[in-house]
Amino acid sequence: MVNTQVKRTAILIALTVILLATLLPLSLSTQTVSAQSTYTIHSVDHQVHVMYSGYIVISDTIHVTGSMSNGFLMGFPYQYGVHVLKAVTYDQNHNVYPMSLGVPLENQVGYYGAKIDFGQSNPQVFTVVFVLSNKLLTQTSSGGTSTVTFNLDYPAYPSFVQDAGTCNVSIVLPETPTVISITKNDGLVETTNYIRNNLPAFTYSPAIATFTVHFGNLLLLTMERLDRQVTLGPAGELASTDTYRLKNNSPDSISSLQIGLPIQASNIVARDEFGRALTTSPLSTSSTTVTMNVTLVSSLAGSGSSTVSVSYGLPSAVSSLGTRFSLDFVLFPAFDYYVEEATVTFVPPEGARFVSPNLSELDPSLSLSREIFQETLSVTRKGVSYVDYAFSSANALQVTYDYNVLWLSFRPTMWIWLLAIVGVVVVAIWRRPRRKVAAPARIVTPKISVGLTPDDVRSFTEAYEEKSRIASELKSLDVRAQKGRIPRRQYKVQRRTLELRSEALSKNISGLKATFRSAGGVYADLVRQLDFAETELVEVETNIRTIETRQSRGELSLEEYKKMMADYQRRKEKAETTINGILLRLREELH
Repeated sequence: MVNTQVKRTAILIALTVILLATLLPLSLSTQTVSAQSTYTIHSVDHQVHVMYSGYIVISDTIHVTGSMSNGFLMGFPYQYGVHVLKAVTYDQNHNVYPMSLGVPLENQVGYYGAKIDFGQSNPQVFTVVFVLSNKLLTQTSSGGTSTVTFNLDYPAYPSFVQDAGTCNVSIVLPETPTVISITKNDGLVETTNYIRNNLPAFTYSPAIATFTVHFGNLLLLTMERLDRQVTLGPAGELASTDTYRLKNNSPDSISSLQIGLPIQASNIVARDEFGRALTTSPLSTSSTTVTMNVTLVSSLAGSGSSTVSVSYGLPSAVSSLGTRFSLDFVLFPAFDYYVEEATVTFVPPEGARFVSPNLSELDPSLSLSREIFQETLSVTRKGVSYVDYAFSSANALQVTYDYNVLWLSFRPTMWIWLLAIVGVVVVAIWRRPRRKVAAPARIVTPKISVGLTPDDVRSFTEAYEEKSRIASELKSLDVRAQKGRIPRRQYKVQRRTLELRSEALSKNISGLKATFRSAGGVYADLVRQLDFAETELVEVETNIRTIETRQSRGELSLEEYKKMMADYQRRKEKAETTINGILLRLREELH
């Protein structure tokens, strides 16, 4: 009996331990679930903004109640994920929150997810912004008429992990479309605004918006670089030059551009890559930005690249004690296009020293260069557009520098001292006693006739520009032929005509190069630099075609392709800049 009782007690104890081991995790799990974030989405304003350059900004302003201590998940169909260039989340007080992109949307597949970490904050209204590439926008009709038609592929609604009350959708275009039709899985609409009540969780709804706008108000354009040089004068005056490197991705030629400048810009002058003045006229003005229309001298053909610079004055920096100057500078205006990489360089007067930002405050996007008498401060940003205006702290920089006006006399004083020294040496040599020596026999050497005239220089520059224009026309002709916009026979005739003209120009250029080399001096050196730049340009273009072929075959990953393409584009841009600089130098010799 005693043994039986002991056995029963042992069994009861074992069952109790097993039961506790089973129920304890469940209890802990229940406590964890109760501690997770619980919120309700009341409404969302889903705005799809197509910028002037065709890039898309999707802005979702979300109204919630409850706790988001574990973060907030949202997204859209996965097909749009490869087009995401930039994303940011901020609240009504312009506080920016960290985001994780490309995360799973819980256990669902087919979605591109983003997770926002609010930390200790718990905003009830916040905005999530995604910037997408202009490859989602396709041109379906030619701009030969006054209007052009586009197709926009975009997510009709955002995707959440729970139901949302109301979703207000608005499509914002550079101008009010004459015609618009939106096809989505819950019905067809023909307006830029529509509403979806009781938006289900994990909504999957790609949409196509077909619309027509006036030609020139919306372009498929890539702004590859923006270099802004801000020159600080001795009295605090400011002058800025914005240089854009752009590429036309549309099938039509571009005859004008819309450039955004600060609202305080004055004395605006635009020039093309050859230094020719361009006509400008204001289009629109906001509280921070003035948009100027810049008319090109020569139209930019499809797939062509060009450089446009705009110079203007700005309000002077504030001076204190006569030697310290400070300014709160807005790095980039709120322009309605996307710039892949932008740099602002501050160039103070010779002898000035930057006080702020100092070296300890510099972040990775800033760099300070110091020479003997000159300092320059540079700020570089990736992916710049009007979106950055939502958080002004990231788009503004306080610059303070010290400058003594005595530096104005530094250069004149140095020149006076140099002239004085040269004068003393000349006088000393002139008054030195001379010894009479027998004059050496003179050796008469014939003079070499260079035979270089201003007409030769003019003929060379004109022939080179004509050859560059023909090369651009050949590329445009190939694009039109590939897209079936021109009959094959007509294509062959036009291409042969252009090739014969290009060959004749090449022979003429080669003969003039030989004349330049025989002239020696600076002209021979310019020809050597030109030959080197031409060789580099041919090599880069060959390599670009090679990696495009390899990428289309799947031999290169997308990341490797982008990295190699960026390197080749930089080399190509450097070679083209060298060639343009040489031609400009030769044109200056004519005046």
